[in-house]
Amino acid sequence: MAMSSPKGEGFGRRRAFAPMSEINVTPMVDVMLVLLIIFIITAPLLTTGVNVNLPQTRARSLPQDNKPYQITVEKEGKITIGTEAEATLEELGPMLSAALEGNRELRVYVRGDEDVPYGFMMQVISEINAAGVSQVAFVTQPPKNSSR
Repeated sequence: MAMSSPKGEGFGRRRAFAPMSEINVTPMVDVMLVLLIIFIITAPLLTTGVNVNLPQTRARSLPQDNKPYQITVEKEGKITIGTEAEATLEELGPMLSAALEGNRELRVYVRGDEDVPYGFMMQVISEINAAGVSQVAFVTQPPKNSSR
């Protein structure tokens, strides 16, 4: 005599609609990989700015505790505040004075092209100083040949 269960199910059979106890993570991994590739491609594009030829020095970098005010002086004498606000030498002082009202610890980083005349750079620094800014630093690049 063969043994059978009263409900008609054999020992080796499963129910037709048994719940699955494992999660399929393959679609989630696919989506995460696509997002990772998108972020890897777009991250370098997010750091836009004004291209200048910075001089090279062996100076140490400054600590980055709060966001500085960045002023770029291009070879032609064009002054850019941040990444988009253009200003003349006469407008620079009042703009910095207005920014200094909201932040007494304002730091200004000056990015000057190495081909900008020394006299013009000193006029820019004079305007920054006249606005009341006491923390001014020049942005440079490390030397390409660092064998020393």
